[in-house]
Parts: sequence; structure tokens; C-alpha cells
Amino acid sequence: MGDKNAARKPPRRTRERILEASLRLFNEYGEPNVTTQLISDDLGISPGNLYYHFRSKDEIIESLFADFERRIEDTLAAPERRLPDVEDVWLFLHLVLESVWDYRFLYRDLTELISRNRLLETHFQRILRHQIHTAELICDGLVASGQMRASRGEIHSLAVTMTMTATYWLNFEFVREPRRPVDAAALGRGAFHVMSLAAPYLVGRSRELFEQLAQRYLPDGAT
Repeated sequence: MGDKNAARKPPRRTRERILEASLRLFNEYGEPNVTTQLISDDLGISPGNLYYHFRSKDEIIESLFADFERRIEDTLAAPERRLPDVEDVWLFLHLVLESVWDYRFLYRDLTELISRNRLLETHFQRILRHQIHTAELICDGLVASGQMRASRGEIHSLAVTMTMTATYWLNFEFVREPRRPVDAAALGRGAFHVMSLAAPYLVGRSRELFEQLAQRYLPDGAT
């Protein structure tokens, strides 16, 4: 028999617990509606204990944003080993939207957050530029492999529109039906609608594959 203590997981540090609870509460209620007192109460710790690790709610937000930024930047690293195909685009969109979903409070309260936090403002601008650049690289690859027909100007416009749609998709879902919780199924719909922006430029097998993917995610023609 092995050492029981060796198999026992180390307890999570208070700092990690604060970040996990804050992310959950921010996502559920919206960042403006969550106070440090609420976070402390949720964890069963004193406000002083929380302030020992984070001097303000903005410090918590910036730490969560740093985690999000590392994740989204990894996702936005365009594949370089081979030319992309439509399935690569579909996977890329899902990974981006999954990151948005897991840190959805950032997008739900985006205008409020960047209007008061210069760090988030500048870093979000960088993320958007990276998203547009990666979308352009993917479209360039599709054109190079004969799966898409589009000019450089059309590709840039398409990349901007795809980035804009992905950025505000969950907000659109919420506004459309505010009394229905936005769930993970919205990611599939979002990926479809972002991908549909590129559909008119797809040719041959790529267009057929897009239509097959659309049937998989929208079997009844739902939106």
C-alpha cells in the first residue's frame, strides 16, 4: 500500500479560492453586482483575509483577466504546420467562444470594465487586433489552398466582422432572451453564425463541409 499522505491533494490556497469564487460570482451576477463583501461571505472568510491577498476588487479582476489573456493568446496562435481547412476554422471559433464563455463577465460588462481600467482597455485592444490578424491568416490559408475566393480587402473586412460577432455574441444571446439563461449551447450557435459570414466565399468541398457542419449544429434551422 502506498503512502496515503502522498496521494492526498494539497489544499487550495486562499488566493486561488478567492479567484475561483470571484469568477463564478462575476459570471453569474455580473461584476458590478458583486462586492468584496459578497466574495468574502461566499468563501466564509473575513474581508481582512481577502484584502490580505487582493487590495481591491480591481486587483481580482486584473488577475482573472491575466488568466483569460494567457488562454486566449494560446488559442489565437494560428497553425503554421499546414494550410487550414474549414474544420480548423470551426474548431478555432469554438475554442475562442469557449474562452469567452468561461470568462463571460469580461464580455458582459466590457464597456464598464474598460472605461475604468486602463490595463484592461489596452490589453483588450491587443487581443482584438490578434483575433483579427489570426482570422486573416486563416482566410489567407483557405485562399491559398483553393478553398476560398476572396480579395485582400474582403478578407480584412471579413476578419473584422467575424471578430466583432464573436466578441458580442453572448451579449446578443442575453438581450434576445434575457429571462433564459445563456448556456453553453449558445457557443455552437455563435460558431455557426460567425462561420456563416465566411460561407459566401467558400468554394467546392469547403462549402459542402460548411453545410454539413451547419446541419449538425442547427438541425432544425434554429438560430
